[in-house]
Parts: sequence; structure tokens; C-alpha cells
Amino acid sequence: MDFEKAPEPRRPEPEGCLVVAVRIPVRIVVLVLVVPVRMLWDALVAGGRLLRDTVLRPLGRALQWVAKALFVWPFVALWRYVLVPVGRALAWLSHVLLVVPALWFHRYVLTPVGQALARAARGIGAAIAWVARGVGAGLAWINARLLTPVGRALLWLLTGIGAVCAAIGAGVYTAAAWLVRYLLVVPALRLYEWFLAPVGRAIAWCAQGLVWLLGLLVTGIGMALYWTTRILVVLPALALWRWVLVPVGRVLAVVGREIVEALGHAWRIAGRFSLAVGRFLGTLFRWIFVDPVRWVYRTVLTPVGHVVRDVVLRPAAEAARAVGRTARQALTTARETVRQARADFRRMLFGEQRQPQAVARREPPGRDTRTLGSSTTALTKD
Repeated sequence: MDFEKAPEPRRPEPEGCLVVAVRIPVRIVVLVLVVPVRMLWDALVAGGRLLRDTVLRPLGRALQWVAKALFVWPFVALWRYVLVPVGRALAWLSHVLLVVPALWFHRYVLTPVGQALARAARGIGAAIAWVARGVGAGLAWINARLLTPVGRALLWLLTGIGAVCAAIGAGVYTAAAWLVRYLLVVPALRLYEWFLAPVGRAIAWCAQGLVWLLGLLVTGIGMALYWTTRILVVLPALALWRWVLVPVGRVLAVVGREIVEALGHAWRIAGRFSLAVGRFLGTLFRWIFVDPVRWVYRTVLTPVGHVVRDVVLRPAAEAARAVGRTARQALTTARETVRQARADFRRMLFGEQRQPQAVARREPPGRDTRTLGSSTTALTKD
């Protein structure tokens, strides 16, 4: 088995005397500057948490309860006890006043009228189809007996005229081609071969020489500008970068790295110092304020609260529960009364609902069901 080797610990890079000389003063100065800032920060954090837990969170819960009481519960009660019953009543009225008459009108008026119109349309369509078949037969006879022979005669005549025109066009094209060849093409070829081609070669040779001369001139000017720029600009800039900017940048990088590390180190030390101070202040606050308040709560307020709960609050709660039960019973009675009145009003308007008629069952009900020892047929009945 091959085992992977554990990575070797990274060795710290050797540091020079400049790094050591910069580190200690920077850390001292940064520690002196960071400790008050860290203590102020921890104090703000602790105060913010205390404010959140003791003021903002209870205030938010109270505002949430007030918002529900003012905005949510009234709308819920309006929806549940007003809008829903009104909507159900409107739905029932719309069903009775609109849907039922519309269904009756569709079933007993529109459906018979539509069926009658459909039968009439089918009869008219059959008559139109019969007439169309007669007209189509007449047109087919005219096409076969009259139009086809006339068309064939016209096609034969047009074919002869086209052949004559084609012969005349071929002769004219041949004559025109011979004239264009010997009047235009041949003179143009002679002019190109004996005059234009030699003149073009001479012009091209002169242009090549001029281009070579211009390239030589541009190359010389470019070399001169290159060496001038290299000597006057590039070499001084390179020396400035190598002997001035790079060492200064390295020194500034060392100083910046040490400042960042000193800030982190000082922030951690200031946190420990702030934690110790906070614990001391918390212990002092507990001794001065929390423990006396806790003792007063346990020894004084708790017994008084128990007495108030047993003597005042519990009897008041029992009385409130009794009142609530009485109110609920009254509401239930009123609701039943309203439901009964609505049912009586419905029976007064529409009458009693039809009761389903009892259908004779095939099997005898009750105890007279069919068993293995008895029979219900007329032939084998006991």
C-alpha cells in the first residue's frame, strides 16, 4: 500500500534587520492606538445587544400585536361574519334568479329552435348540392366538346409561329455576333497587346523602384528614432525603476505588511483586554444592582404576587370564564334560532323537499337474509 506523505510544515522565511527594526515600534504604536478603539467597539456592541434584547424586541412585539389588533383582526372579522354570509346569500340568489331560468330557457326554447334550424339547413344544403352537381355536369360537357378542340387548334397555330420566329432570331443573332467580333473585339485585343501591356509593365517597374527607395528611407529614419528613444528615454527609465523605485517599493511593502500584522495582533490583544474589563464591569454591576434586585424579587415581590394571584386574579379569571361561557351559549342559541328561521322561510317559499322513495331491495333486509340453511325462492321455501 502506498501512503501519501504528509505535507511538510512551511518554514518561515529569514527576516532582515530592517524588518525586526520596523516591527517592534510599529506594534507598540498600533497597540496604543487600537486599544481604545477596540474597547469602544466592544462597548457599542454590548450596548446594542442590550438595547435589542430589552427595548427593540419587546417594542417590536408590542407593535406587532397592535398592528394585528388594528389592521388584521377587524378585516378577518369583516370577512368571516359579513362578507362570507353576504356572498353566500348573493350566490344563492344568483343561482335562483339567473342560473335556473337560463337552464330552463336553454332546455325548452333554444334547444328545440336549434334542432329545427339544423334540419332546415340540412335540407337547403342537400338542394344546393343537387343543383351544383347538375351545373358541374353541364360545364364538364362544354369543356370536353367545345373548349378542348379550340385549345388544341390554337396551340398548333402558336407552335408554328414560334418556330418561324426562332429561325429569324437565330439568323439575326449570327449576323450581329460576326459584326461585333470583327468591329469591336479584334481591334480591342490588338490595342491591348501592342500598346496598353508595354505601357503598364513600364509603369509597374517604375513604381517598384520608387517603393524600394521609400522603404530604404523609412528604415533609416526608424533606426535613428529607435536608438534616440532608447538612449534618451528607455535607459534612464530602466535605471530609475531598477535602482530607485524597486528598493523603495520593497521597503514600503515591508512597512505595510508589518503595519497590517501589527493591527491584527493589537486587535486581538485589545479584545482580550476589553473582555477582561467587560467581565470586571459585569461582575461589579451584578454585585451592585442584579443581586439586590434578585433578592428583592425573591423575598418581597414573589410572595406579594402569589397573594395577588390567589386573592384577586384567579377569582376575576373564573368570573371572566363564566361570562364567556354564558356569552358563547347565548351566541349558539341565537345562531340556532337564525338557522331555524331561515329553514322555515325556505320551506314557506319553496315547500318541503322531496323525500327519496324507498326502492325494493333484492335481498331481504334485517334478519331474513339468505343463509346456507334456508332459501328465499318460491320452489324451495320452507
